[in-house]
Amino acid sequence: MSRRPDGRLTHELFSEEHLPQDECGVFGVWAPSEEVAKLTFYGLYALQHRGQESAGIATSDGERIFVYKDMGLVSQVFTENDLATLTGNLAVGHCRYSTTGSSNWNNAQPTLRATNHGTLALAHNGNLTNTGDLAEYLAKNFPGYQDHGNHATTDTEIMTALIAAQEGESFEQAAMKVLPMLRGAFSLVFMDEQTLYAARDAHGVRPLVLGKLEHGWVFASETAALDIVGASFVREIEPGEFVAVDGDGLRSYRWAEATPKGCIFEYVYLARPDTTIAGRNVHTTRVAVGEQLAKEHPVEADLVIPVPESGTPAAVGYARASGIPYGAGLVKNSYVGRTFIQPSQTIRQLGIRLKLNPLREIIEGKKIVVVDDSIVRGNTQRALIRMLREAGALEIHVRISSPPVKWPCFYGIDFASRAELIASGLEIDEIRRSIGADTLGYVSLEGLVEATTIAESKLCTACFTGNYPIEVPADISNGKNLLEIVNNYE
Repeated sequence: MSRRPDGRLTHELFSEEHLPQDECGVFGVWAPSEEVAKLTFYGLYALQHRGQESAGIATSDGERIFVYKDMGLVSQVFTENDLATLTGNLAVGHCRYSTTGSSNWNNAQPTLRATNHGTLALAHNGNLTNTGDLAEYLAKNFPGYQDHGNHATTDTEIMTALIAAQEGESFEQAAMKVLPMLRGAFSLVFMDEQTLYAARDAHGVRPLVLGKLEHGWVFASETAALDIVGASFVREIEPGEFVAVDGDGLRSYRWAEATPKGCIFEYVYLARPDTTIAGRNVHTTRVAVGEQLAKEHPVEADLVIPVPESGTPAAVGYARASGIPYGAGLVKNSYVGRTFIQPSQTIRQLGIRLKLNPLREIIEGKKIVVVDDSIVRGNTQRALIRMLREAGALEIHVRISSPPVKWPCFYGIDFASRAELIASGLEIDEIRRSIGADTLGYVSLEGLVEATTIAESKLCTACFTGNYPIEVPADISNGKNLLEIVNNYE
C-alpha cells in the first residue's frame, strides 16, 4: 500500500505474487514537428506491462523542461489537459516497478536536476549493483548533492546526481565519464533542454531499441512501443553504447566493450509477445518453448490450456507438438489490478478467482495440461490447481515454459528472495506434491536457450543457474531497501 501526493491510498486488489515483476519501461523521443508528450504517453502505454507503480513524462521546449509524474498506471496519471501542458520538441518517459527504493511519489521518474550546463531529466530501466559505493562516493566528493530538495532513494537518483556533479562538463562528456563507474544492468534515456540521450550497460541485460520517425528519433525499451507511435525499427542500442540526438543529427559513442548477457527471462515472461529482441520475435520463441516442452515432458491428456496471458504462446506450441487439442479453460479478468478501493476480507479470500475463473464446461471430466511461464513461490499454482479440481478436472498436468527459478535477480527483476523461491529448497517431485499436480515438467535450460536462437554465452541465466555475469556484492542482499539504508550516513 502506498500514499499518493493527494493523500489517497493505493492498494493491490490482486497480487500477482507468482509472477516476477520487471522494474521499468523507458521511452524517449526527439521530434520537433510532433506532439512529443502524446507520443511518449502512447509509448509508455505500450510498455505498461514493465511497470505499474508510477508513470512520468518530461518534455523540453528548447529553453525549459516540464515534468509531470504520479503514482498509478499511465492511463490514471495523465489526462488530455496534463499532456497539453507538456509542450516541446523532445521528451523522456518512464513507467516504474520498484526494485531499488520504495514505491512512493519521490521515487517516480523521470528524475530532474539542475546543473551548471542545463537541466537533466533521466529515466532508467535496470538495477545497479554498486549503488552503495556510488552513494558513498557522492557523499565524500560532492557533499552537497542531496541539497536539491529531492529525497528519492533510487539508483536512478544516484546516476542523475553523478552526471550533474561533473562540473564544467557537457552532458555528453559527463555521461562518458560516469557510465564506466556504473555496475549492473541499466538502459537509460535522458535529456537536457536541447538533446536526447540513450545509453546501455556493457552487457545489454535490459533491452533498448532505436526507431525512426519521419522527422525524428525514438528510443524505447521494446519494439512494441515503436510500433504504437509509428516509428520504424532501426536497430538495438548496442551494449556499451551511448547515443545523442539533437538538431545536428544522431551521434554514437562507444564507452565500453560489448560483452552481451541479455536477460533470458525477457523471452520467458517480461517482454510483450509482439516485441522483437536480438532479431527474434518473443511470441515465436514462446511457441517454440512450448513445442520443446511437449517433446521433453509428453503426457496423455484431453486438453491443453494456458494460464493467460503469459502461458498462451507456450500452450499453443505444446498443443501443436503433442497433438492434444488446445482450449481456453481459464477466463482472465484483464481489469483487475491497481485500485483505490480496499477489498473487503471476503473479496480477499476469493484470491485467484479475482483474476482467473475456470470454464467448467470446458474442463469438467477431462485430463488437462496446464501451461504457465514460471513458478516462483508456488502459492498461486496451488490455488489454481485446487480451483481446477473443484471445476471437475480429472487430472492436472502442469508444464512450465522455463526451468526452475532457484536464484534471485539483482539486475532489475523483482523476484522473491532465495528463501521464498520454492525451487531453491525442493526437488521437482516435491514441488509437484506441494502444488497438488498429478505431474509437473519444466523445460530444460538447453531447450529454452535453443528456442531463443541465441548462444547461451550471450545470455544471462542467473535466475536458473546462480551464475551471475556481473559481480553482486554481499550487501546487495538488502534488496529494495539498500538505498534507504545507505542514505542514512551522516
